[in-house]
Amino acid sequence: MKKNPFASWRANFFTGLAIVLPAVISIAVVIWLFGTVANITDTLLIFLPKEWTHKDLGAGAMRWYWSLVALLLAVLLIGLVGSLARYYFGKKLIQLVDLALLRVPLLNKIYSTIKQVNQAFSPSSKSSFKQVVLVEFPRAGQYSVGFVTGEDHKEVQQKTKEHVFSVFVPTTPNPTSGFLVLVPEKEITKLDMSVADGIKFIISLGAIAPEFSPAKR
Repeated sequence: MKKNPFASWRANFFTGLAIVLPAVISIAVVIWLFGTVANITDTLLIFLPKEWTHKDLGAGAMRWYWSLVALLLAVLLIGLVGSLARYYFGKKLIQLVDLALLRVPLLNKIYSTIKQVNQAFSPSSKSSFKQVVLVEFPRAGQYSVGFVTGEDHKEVQQKTKEHVFSVFVPTTPNPTSGFLVLVPEKEITKLDMSVADGIKFIISLGAIAPEFSPAKR
């Protein structure tokens, strides 16, 4: 039986789209990120004449290679700040900057919130993602993938008489939002997958499941 030319073309189109789309989206995201970051880092080259860095003798947009220089300069400065933070003088300087920003109305609310979130997700934080787990959520009999973020809840444990863990259950495909549930230890199923694999699993709507090899007994 002869195949319909249109059906064949449509099948080829969707096959090609599945191959090309990830690359196109990845390139588009990189370009968007570079443009967004460049809007901030370009100001680092304010000490250079605009005739050097911008098109049309300073009247146009900044040339892309100067934006790249600004980005590299920003990376260097951030590394320098990280290096200074290891020493007493650097720590005191950072504390002074923190105090100054926390005294500015409106800005202090935004800054303190972002700082708390950043500290919560930093590798050195006690509340960072530690373990991928399964919890019965949103109801018994249905399981959700979550991340253990802490277990030091003295008041909750005293009042519930349970050793509870803080478990963050992210939404999919956007894992930056989700639900915080306090779950007794006995109701948590720990998984062998890494935190990175757990995030991939959630972002991919469960399509990318990490490899699993059952332990031999």
